[in-house]
Amino acid sequence: MNDLGREPLIIKRRGEDGNKVISLRIKESTLAELDRIASEAHYSRNELINLILEHGIEHIQIK
Repeated sequence: MNDLGREPLIIKRRGEDGNKVISLRIKESTLAELDRIASEAHYSRNELINLILEHGIEHIQIK
């Protein structure tokens, strides 16, 4: 018999992937726009928000 079926299934514990789950308040109109853009670009809402945050962090200037 093949031993492949006896290999353990290895999973990571949640939170050990470098990401952190947070709660955020956001205007309904902003959320609607995010959802529209995400749908049009074929991204999840989460992926889109992360892209926007990364871009903002890289280009922010504090005066």
